Amino acid sequence: MKTLVCAFLVLCLASSVQAKIETESVEYKQGDTNLRGYMAYDDAAKGERPGVLVVHEWWGLNDYAKMRVRKLAEAGYVAFALDMYGEGKTTEHPQEAGEWATQVRMNKELGAERFKAAYDILKKNKSVRPDKIAAIGYCFGGSVVLTMALQGVGLDGVVSFHGSLPTDSIQADVKAKVLVCHGEQDSFTTGEQIDTFKKNLTAASVDWQFISYGGAKHSFTDPNADDRGLPPLSYNAAADRRSWQAMLSFFDEIFGSE
Repeated sequence: MKTLVCAFLVLCLASSVQAKIETESVEYKQGDTNLRGYMAYDDAAKGERPGVLVVHEWWGLNDYAKMRVRKLAEAGYVAFALDMYGEGKTTEHPQEAGEWATQVRMNKELGAERFKAAYDILKKNKSVRPDKIAAIGYCFGGSVVLTMALQGVGLDGVVSFHGSLPTDSIQADVKAKVLVCHGEQDSFTTGEQIDTFKKNLTAASVDWQFISYGGAKHSFTDPNADDRGLPPLSYNAAADRRSWQAMLSFFDEIFGSE
């Protein structure tokens, strides 16, 4: 009986300190454009902790991006998915997604302003250490976080998951460490682009890692990738699991002991 009572008390104690992940929609602006982001954090955590920006795929800030934000909150971070398109709009149509992503890519100043608007929101959050900020991105979002890092934005690190790779020469003083998680069978990225990207990072003395996952195609982290009916896209459970763990280890390194 005594053993059962003790076990019950331990269970109650564990329940009382269990993490409670809070989420909220955040409305903010870039110029005259209304933006709708998504924040998540562990309400039971005390004190300031590192913050992580999440940049969505070219589909927009959909449920997949929000799921990643919640997983980051469960891992102990304050996470904020930003809105690169405005009004929180999303699409399931590749042509429309491509048009929206191209509009941002072709207007680099606009893309930077929208990223920095979210960066400021996260940095000012009362639960975030303003000197401990990273960013991750998927596909289109991977390209965004890499571009921001290589432009010298004050990030501790960035992680790109199956993102396109910037190939312009690097002119800025890059502060962020870089981790790229790439599908070895990603048909959207050529070997020449990979080589140029790596050479530019090395020439600019960037601290970088490039992990290539054998057998993985584009969108290998998205469980819904195969449902889209696009042959270049495919989910790979092993690569998804390994790349997420690689990201967590990378964060342990760049943020240090908290």
